Amino acid sequence: MDRLSIIGTVLAIGALMGGSVLKGAGLAGLWSPAAFVIVVLGTIAAILLQTPMDTFKRALKIMRWVFQPPMQDRTAVIARIVEWSGTARKQGLLGLEAEVQALEDPFLRKGLQMVVDGVEPEAIRQMLEIELHGQSDRDVAAAKVFEGAGIYAPTLGIIGAVLGLMAVMKNLADPSQLGHGIAAAFTATIYGIGMANLALLPMASKLKGLIGHQAQEREMIVEGLIAIAQGENPRNIEARLNGFVH
Repeated sequence: MDRLSIIGTVLAIGALMGGSVLKGAGLAGLWSPAAFVIVVLGTIAAILLQTPMDTFKRALKIMRWVFQPPMQDRTAVIARIVEWSGTARKQGLLGLEAEVQALEDPFLRKGLQMVVDGVEPEAIRQMLEIELHGQSDRDVAAAKVFEGAGIYAPTLGIIGAVLGLMAVMKNLADPSQLGHGIAAAFTATIYGIGMANLALLPMASKLKGLIGHQAQEREMIVEGLIAIAQGENPRNIEARLNGFVH
């Protein structure tokens, strides 16, 4: 679990609720069914109009990365690659065949299988980099779903506020309803700006960072597998790959 994400979420909720209480609006002032419908459902509607189905499904799938990042221990991966290089020098590339079946990471398994099959190093690099960049592009597009939602939410909050003020203007003859009506109108603005700046945009930024980190890990794997295919010395491979750790 990502502790910073959990702490940030708790602080965001606490800041919003605490600020409402300290300002005298109370917790009840933060609840407005009309604002929820306009801002939350409106934002979802805008995203559905903007996003292809596959990208939307991917966005829902990687959303959990904010709290459970899919990170590997790079040092452990390097140690495994160095071990493979030693095995390849002693037993040949076919000595790694048993290792392929034990791998859970599809990218790593595919790359090592190509090494065992004796595919040319340059061909291995090309195929793995195509897959690497393709997956990164798909994941970035999914992260941009939350970025787009963070752009739409404040605008829909303004729409909700305007609609609320329109309702207030229709009841000017009843002064007792004006204060409550104006407060309810601005609740939509809080929903929109709060969702965007306390949740959606930070999530998008966090996901993009994780995607970039994952791409670097895969670049390290590619370099290691190519070095094994070229028969490089295990110590040289370890020294090269340690640059990705530091």
